[in-house]
Amino acid sequence: MELDEYLPVLQRTNKRFAEAAAGAVRAHGWRARVPGCPDWDVADLVWHLAEVQHFWAWIVGSRAQDPSGYAEPDRLPDDELPAFLAASSAELEAALDGAEPAEPVWTWAPRRDVAFVLRRQVVEAVVHTADIELVLDDLRPIPADVALDAIDEWLEIELPAALPDGPPAGAHPVVLHAVDADAERTLFPGTRPFPIAALTGNAGDLLLALWRRVGIEVLTVDGDPATAAAMLNLVTLE
Repeated sequence: MELDEYLPVLQRTNKRFAEAAAGAVRAHGWRARVPGCPDWDVADLVWHLAEVQHFWAWIVGSRAQDPSGYAEPDRLPDDELPAFLAASSAELEAALDGAEPAEPVWTWAPRRDVAFVLRRQVVEAVVHTADIELVLDDLRPIPADVALDAIDEWLEIELPAALPDGPPAGAHPVVLHAVDADAERTLFPGTRPFPIAALTGNAGDLLLALWRRVGIEVLTVDGDPATAAAMLNLVTLE
């Protein structure tokens, strides 16, 4: 994806999340469990995304170089969560729209600029939108270009953050073949002469398997499915 594509994707995804969250509350209530985040209910998920976007809106809006000045909000009652979510999303979108991608800001990663925040927040919103849609049993397709870019972000950013010392002993390559994006990526390349398995499916399903929102049974597996799943599980996600 190009840099100028991220903000429109974030805006569309935020709208989709808010609509799905409202539907989940109507259908199941705030205490409904979130399959992709078993320790959370719908209220926890909405609060999480709203709080994350509130934080990054402050980082970008203030061009903060240190997060210590952020005033963390108190947890709100359930009936106030939709308004807080809407305000946080609008604030983040406005902050990103008003900043140059190359402007320096604090991030938790080696790359510290607005472009990193923009890309990271698209992935955050995309994955959590899938989470709320799974509550409704209405998981909708993720556009191939968005999902492939999010897979790249997982491999480039999340994987090194989770495994700073590199692949652990016993790691095997796993090929990821996104049919709708006509692209291949490899988890743990170079650790063995041959991959233990190739996982084939739409880029969105591959992305959600990497984030462990769906199992690899939604994909076509050529090779050893148990070891392939174990390779994905080597990456501890926060």
